[in-house]
Amino acid sequence: MNSLASGKKLFVLRVRLARRLTMLAAAGLAGGVLLLAFLLGGVAYALASSWGAISGGHPFGSGLWSLCAVLLALCSAAVGDVLFSAPPQPQGIRLSREVAEQLFVLLDSMAARLDIEPIQHVYITDDMNAHVHQRPAWGVIGPLQTCLMIGLPLAYSLSPAQFTAVLAHELGHLAAQRRGWSGVAGTLRAWWARTLDRASAGFSFIAPWLDEKSVRFCVEMLRLARVEEFEADAVAAGLVGHDLMGEALVEVSLKSHFLEHDFWPQVEAHNASRSRPALRPFRDMALGVEAGFMRTVSDHAVAIEEMLAERFAFHPSLQQRLSALRVPCRVPEGNRTSAAVHFLAPLLPHLALSFDRAWWRAWRKSRRRRYEMYEG
Repeated sequence: MNSLASGKKLFVLRVRLARRLTMLAAAGLAGGVLLLAFLLGGVAYALASSWGAISGGHPFGSGLWSLCAVLLALCSAAVGDVLFSAPPQPQGIRLSREVAEQLFVLLDSMAARLDIEPIQHVYITDDMNAHVHQRPAWGVIGPLQTCLMIGLPLAYSLSPAQFTAVLAHELGHLAAQRRGWSGVAGTLRAWWARTLDRASAGFSFIAPWLDEKSVRFCVEMLRLARVEEFEADAVAAGLVGHDLMGEALVEVSLKSHFLEHDFWPQVEAHNASRSRPALRPFRDMALGVEAGFMRTVSDHAVAIEEMLAERFAFHPSLQQRLSALRVPCRVPEGNRTSAAVHFLAPLLPHLALSFDRAWWRAWRKSRRRRYEMYEG
């Protein structure tokens, strides 16, 4: 990724890799459907044979055929449950256009520049991430419904300009990889990956064999995911500029490191001995990020090293992405106004309260479980 030409070659590789994995996924799903059809045909044949046996005065034979029909029906149900598992519903708090008009105007503007359909559904989540969630309307089939998931911690951590770059990256995925038949192909690949995972968990007697046979597909899916990140970065850089895209990547890396290794441990330690939370993390996150985050080169280096250590991460390392964008690795200057305040100010009390309640319920349950383990 040292030149524009090498970038184009990488994106051509992405198309070829996606095509090959889609064909494998389609073949695997077709094989699963054929297996299910064979089992259902066996159920029908066994039931017909049972009826014929009892009509011919052979009750013992009828019982055996009925037992065979029951066993085949149970196998059919198990295979159908694995094969037709629907992707998860989007989780979070859904935003309406009326209450987040400025955010939707920005999304509509970028969608128009990328010549893609506008984002209709936006959800705010409680994690340090943003991603595009596509799901067939009726579970495993139907027109694709596209949602944009935005983490509230992410919005607290970025300036409005950096947040715009991250949104441009997410829409870049749609523009380059997830519209039209490409979106259908992506859904097929995700469907097959989900089927493999459920089959390995549900049929333990074939799990080792299945894991061995599917490892190459999983590795190639990981490879595809990383190439797609480079491509989405390039699309976003075309919208907001390479420097701003690189700055946003560095800021996300630094703030993720701060929240994971400093902010959350401090919150949990402070609340550990209290029956009611003294700190409410999502309410206090804006102040915590502003007051506690230190812009030092050493923190920056730690964040980069952690990204490089994640061998099987879905995202390339920060250093690789900055190199692909051909921008230097530097710590951005601070910004007093966060994207959360800029785009979501009227909603922040409600969002923070909802996530704080959910966090405290989970924390209290986890603390009770640790206490019971200690007492036992």
